[in-house]
Amino acid sequence: LSREERRRRRRATAKYRTAHATRERIRVEAFNVAFAELRRLLPTLPPDKKLSKIEILRLAICYISYLN
Repeated sequence: LSREERRRRRRATAKYRTAHATRERIRVEAFNVAFAELRRLLPTLPPDKKLSKIEILRLAICYISYLN
C-alpha cells in the first residue's frame, strides 16, 4: 500500500474519528470561551445583550479604536 492509502485507511477507523471529534470539540469549546471572555470586556447596552461572533469582533475593533 502507498503512504496515501495507509493514511486513508487509518482515518477511516472509528478510533481515529472519535479522537478527531474529541479534539475538534475541545478546540471549538476553547474558541467559544475566548469569545465569551472578549464579549465580557466590551461595553454594550444592555450589558447582557446576546451578540454574534462577528458582532463581537466588530465591536472589539470599534472599542480598540476608541481607546486609541
